Amino acid sequence: MTDDLDAVRAEIDALDREIVDLLNRRARLGLKAARAKVESGRPLVDPDRERDVLLRVAMTNSGPVPQEALLALYRKLIETTTSMEEAETSKPKPA
Repeated sequence: MTDDLDAVRAEIDALDREIVDLLNRRARLGLKAARAKVESGRPLVDPDRERDVLLRVAMTNSGPVPQEALLALYRKLIETTTSMEEAETSKPKPA
């Protein structure tokens, strides 16, 4: 039983590393999108885009993660990315 548990935990640990890598990759893309928005004069926050992201996530979810829990995670991800975008775009530009 312990060997099985150890194997499952090792797989979870490996997935956690992948998830962290993917979250950071997504954050970098969010910062890139923020720079493009600023350059084109668009607002950082786009409620229509956020709604579309949440809708796609909901449609993709086949469980077992409950829909509301997954959407809560994504809302927090969007909130965090938006905060990072705001901080990044408010930095003074180098002369």
